[in-house]
Amino acid sequence: MTLLHHELRQGRTAFAVWTAAISFLLVICIFLFPEMRGKMDVLGDMFASMGGFSAAFGMDRLNIGTLTGFYSVECGNILGPGGAFFAALTGVSILSKEERDKTAEFLLTHPMSRARVVTGKLAALFLQITAMNLLVLGFCLLSVRLIGETVPWKELLLLHTAWYLLQLETGGICFGISAFLRRGGAGIGMGLAAVMYFLNLIANLTEHAGFLKFLTPFGYCEGADILAAGRLDAGPVAAGMFCACIGIAMAYWRYTGKDIR
Repeated sequence: MTLLHHELRQGRTAFAVWTAAISFLLVICIFLFPEMRGKMDVLGDMFASMGGFSAAFGMDRLNIGTLTGFYSVECGNILGPGGAFFAALTGVSILSKEERDKTAEFLLTHPMSRARVVTGKLAALFLQITAMNLLVLGFCLLSVRLIGETVPWKELLLLHTAWYLLQLETGGICFGISAFLRRGGAGIGMGLAAVMYFLNLIANLTEHAGFLKFLTPFGYCEGADILAAGRLDAGPVAAGMFCACIGIAMAYWRYTGKDIR
């Protein structure tokens, strides 16, 4: 528990900044919805006719004149990439920072196994991701009530569950990468999250690239698919959680046998 508390204290600034920034942007989007509702029909027709651009973001299959359609597009393009970047940056540095900051020899002299160190850091990573998502969801639900809209519980919870799973997958993969690094890997984490985001855009542009949705967590976060089906697509979700488990397993394997400098 001491290691868990230490990791949470060390990451509290980044956690607060990312949570505040994402929550603020989401709340602003929600408060803009009543003002833009009257223009949504025109905007919706315009977006739907923009060909590849509309298809890439799923706007050709959504009615952004409704709260759920607007929320899945506007808020999804904030919490999706934003949450993925937070999870990637936190996960890719949480193990490697001990060598980067030259604190490994102090940490590893304590009476705890390396497996226990990995477990404590993994718990800290997942707690931060979970706490951020709960806080963001709370602010969003409160904002929807403040603008006088009825909360579409099922749709919003499905969307937020998808974005939460996206962050868990990204964090798990980057956690595994962190065990192989000796210096900071912020660029690797950000790059991986960005690549996964663009893979989903490519998959939306052509049916021939549909298999890419199984390679990126953004594939099962597509608002148009979730709202149309009323559920998450179990196949890509299972593939994503499998990738996260592989990343975590690699972290245990590598870190417990690693020559720490």
